[in-house]
Amino acid sequence: MFRQGLGGHVAREVVIGDLRVQEMTRKSGGRSWTIAWPEGTVHREADRFLRRHEGSGTQRTYAYLLVDHLRWLERECLAFDRVVLRDLERYMGIVGAEVAAPLGEQWRVGKRPYGRAALSTTAACVKGFYLHQSSLGVNHELGKALEITRLPSRADRRRAFLGHVASVMPANPLAPHGRHRRHPKMLPDGAREKLLETVASARDRLVVTWLADAGLRIGELCGLHLVDLHLRENAACGQCRSPHLHVCHRAGNLNRAQAKTKYPWRVEGGAVTGGLIKRVSPAMVHTYFDYITGEYPRGLAGHGMLLVQLHGPDTGQPWAPVAARRMLGRAGTRAGLGAVRPHAFRHSFTSAVLDAADGNLVIARDAGGWASAAMVDEVYGHVDVHDPVFDTALRTVWGGR
Repeated sequence: MFRQGLGGHVAREVVIGDLRVQEMTRKSGGRSWTIAWPEGTVHREADRFLRRHEGSGTQRTYAYLLVDHLRWLERECLAFDRVVLRDLERYMGIVGAEVAAPLGEQWRVGKRPYGRAALSTTAACVKGFYLHQSSLGVNHELGKALEITRLPSRADRRRAFLGHVASVMPANPLAPHGRHRRHPKMLPDGAREKLLETVASARDRLVVTWLADAGLRIGELCGLHLVDLHLRENAACGQCRSPHLHVCHRAGNLNRAQAKTKYPWRVEGGAVTGGLIKRVSPAMVHTYFDYITGEYPRGLAGHGMLLVQLHGPDTGQPWAPVAARRMLGRAGTRAGLGAVRPHAFRHSFTSAVLDAADGNLVIARDAGGWASAAMVDEVYGHVDVHDPVFDTALRTVWGGR
């Protein structure tokens, strides 16, 4: 459902129970999210909190997590100034956290409990919301209970390069406890070759090759413009001698694709500088020229984006990330691989770089465009269960029994 939203912006409403998440498109082309009541009135407290994350993907995530919490408050007849820490712990238990307390009636009937990552994000959102209320003079006692600190861990120092500068770190009493190591889902062996044999167009071969060889996120790939590509040696930007590309965060892309990273960038003398610089393989260059010379509709595309639709009434228009995901899903099914997801390419790429670099986390961080080496270590820095050395060690143990 579309309607004229706040400040003359075009808004799209997503109804969730009584409260709803409302998406607004700004005049600049960027998007923002807020929460509104059924009659169209903005939820003032939620809107003030979400505005602190204006223009980021965090705002959207927090809006969907916060609207669920606000609906729970309505059902429990709890006011902001009466909520206590125990109430919030109970809510976290209801959505999936381990809490040693009676939780009450089931919430989110018919939906699975949140996973570990979603629980961590929910804890951060709920804590931030109530700390914001406390800063405005509402429920100081809860704000004090949430604003606790802890000693910095070794991972904190490694991630932020803090050394001994910081003596305390913020803590969240609502966050899941214990260390957690994520195990990313990799592509099946030979998936790249099977997909390249299955897809029908040069554009789709480019997508498979670029995801596999550069570890790009799907939003980064679909958000690329032709000017971002410096595919010859010694490009005019002067920032990398080898063929490379610049991942630039643009809020106004017509296909709504956005890079997650927001490194500063600009255009100097017709050449893009800055952004996230990623090296380009010879195979990527080959698939690019195959696509540009054979399929790219030069006469129809005036937007300058790399990936475009090839058929139908919207030929030449920017290709949306959801379309790329569906293409990969269909190709994976035809190739007998199951539904292939774009992020699996990124997982496989980073893991392969880490193996080739003998476990050098800094190289893997820069190759994949990760925020920190500690994040790479948390996700990928554990032994592969199919590693030959690991396999040999296990078989030696098993053979001795």
